[in-house]
Amino acid sequence: MLGRKERDQLELFMTGSLRQLVPDDHVLARVDQVLDLSWLRLEVADLYCETNGRPGIDPEVAVRLMLAGFLLGIVHDRRLMREARVNLAIRWFVGYGLHEALPDHSSLTRIRQRWGAECFRRIFERTVLACVAAKIAKGEIVHVDASLIRADVSWESLAVRHVNAVADANKDGATAERESRKTGKHKKVCVTDPDASMATNGRNRRLEPAYKQHAVVDDAFGVVIDVEVTTGEVNERAGRARAHRRSRRDDRRADPDSHGRRRLRLR
Repeated sequence: MLGRKERDQLELFMTGSLRQLVPDDHVLARVDQVLDLSWLRLEVADLYCETNGRPGIDPEVAVRLMLAGFLLGIVHDRRLMREARVNLAIRWFVGYGLHEALPDHSSLTRIRQRWGAECFRRIFERTVLACVAAKIAKGEIVHVDASLIRADVSWESLAVRHVNAVADANKDGATAERESRKTGKHKKVCVTDPDASMATNGRNRRLEPAYKQHAVVDDAFGVVIDVEVTTGEVNERAGRARAHRRSRRDDRRADPDSHGRRRLRLR
């Protein structure tokens, strides 16, 4: 007998949890088993007013949304929140039911601005210490590498940096031209995002406005134990050394006996 399924029938009752619909091997389900953010509210409490204002988004919800975007490869907040509307795994991971309205995508931007880089650094360091305590990050062998990230700006926002007037007045034209190219005065600059300097990762590729991410990765289980973002023109070895020194300091704070046991591999 040919079957028929009515698609427009409304459900009057729903019992159970969305967790029942999420496979056990889903990345969000696996992360949720070990994720503990019970300490987060106290960490960011001083950034909110206690007496007035409307209630904000739960800090754990905000971090879980950002983490879901990272784990699922969704880098834009608009797309993340669009996906969360139809993705049961994301809804369950952040603690929202089917009929609950999700936060607006702009709320994540405001939370990043309110918390600031230092707050996120403390959250990151606490996560690294938890990995060290769980013995999935040892800090004995680490890999340090840098990746060039193109800035999200348009080519129309670039302007040519002019040669210093003093150099023009005191040197001949050929010398000023040659030295200005060495110092980068002929490089274009981004007027809307000055921190995004012109850089390239290949000799035959054009310069683009970019940042550079320097990461320190533990060899045992691939845990990122330190990360630093600089302008694109920062020398890789300088960024590597700076990130490596900070990761050594963090490891000594977590394990005072770890000093002198580290081997460094540069990629």
